[in-house]
Amino acid sequence: MTISLEAILQSLPEERRRRIEKRAAELIAEELNLRELRRLRRLTQAKLSKKLKIGQEGVSRIEKRTDLYLSTLRTYVEGVGGKLSLIVEFPDRAPVVLAGFGENEGETKAKKRARISAKSRAGTRRAA
Repeated sequence: MTISLEAILQSLPEERRRRIEKRAAELIAEELNLRELRRLRRLTQAKLSKKLKIGQEGVSRIEKRTDLYLSTLRTYVEGVGGKLSLIVEFPDRAPVVLAGFGENEGETKAKKRARISAKSRAGTRRAA
């Protein structure tokens, strides 16, 4: 038999219900979208676009999207002065922090290209 949240809340004393509702409101207030996060840091889209080396319209597009690459989100968050962490929560264990998602993907690709380029230059020298 299932019991609804409303039924549980109604069974609690009035003072406890008020504390729960107050805490729920605080938690909801802590949730920010990207635009609110940028404004909290007192940054305009123009200022952030210079930090991210993209146009202002690019910042606007990022803020309107609901589906982002983690690397894009990480770059945005770092641009406003934060650090992105990805936490997985399970009902039967402590939260787990995932590592390696969206971390400087461009840097990794650049290093790979440099390594390939160095190998090809070395091969050219041996052939000569």
